[in-house]
Amino acid sequence: MSRLPKLGILGSGSGSNCQSIYDAIQSGSLRAEIAVVMSDNPDAYILERARSWGIPAEVIDCGGFKTRFPEESQASVAARLKQYGVDCVCLAGFMRLVKLPLLKEFPSRILNIHPSLLPAFPGLHAWEQAVNAGAAESGCTVHYVDDGMDTGPILGQARVPVLPGDTPESLHARIQEQEHTLYPAMIARVLETLA
Repeated sequence: MSRLPKLGILGSGSGSNCQSIYDAIQSGSLRAEIAVVMSDNPDAYILERARSWGIPAEVIDCGGFKTRFPEESQASVAARLKQYGVDCVCLAGFMRLVKLPLLKEFPSRILNIHPSLLPAFPGLHAWEQAVNAGAAESGCTVHYVDDGMDTGPILGQARVPVLPGDTPESLHARIQEQEHTLYPAMIARVLETLA
């Protein structure tokens, strides 16, 4: 690619991983640009971050569903991402399952970061699952998105020990530190394969 690859970022919350991607681009360690940030939560701070950077921020209409990601919504998101010329889609705390037609439109070009060492502790509140299970270690995983829950091929992982006295919150904070390094590095690796 002679131009910079374009990222589309989907998130539901504060967007700390989106911030780490933006920071990596600003520092020059990730050669890309964020074309658009989209959220299913109109009040999500991730949208505020994007606006403050002068990046388009759009709300995804999920038809009033709390957790489902209707096919028509996914088709609409896929069309918008295409309009922005997005090469790679990065899920950053996006709390809905991506299925067709998004997967069909971006084959092997949708990435996710998950706060556990997959396949251990898929789904919600993985750091809580790790503490409750008495796990000796946890961490984070960047993987390609397929039509399952946190089941796609793994790109990279970072390990975090579970310390004596860890609470779900303290473990989550340490996992997030690793996420913010791992995710931009794995995105860079994927973009090299698209070049």
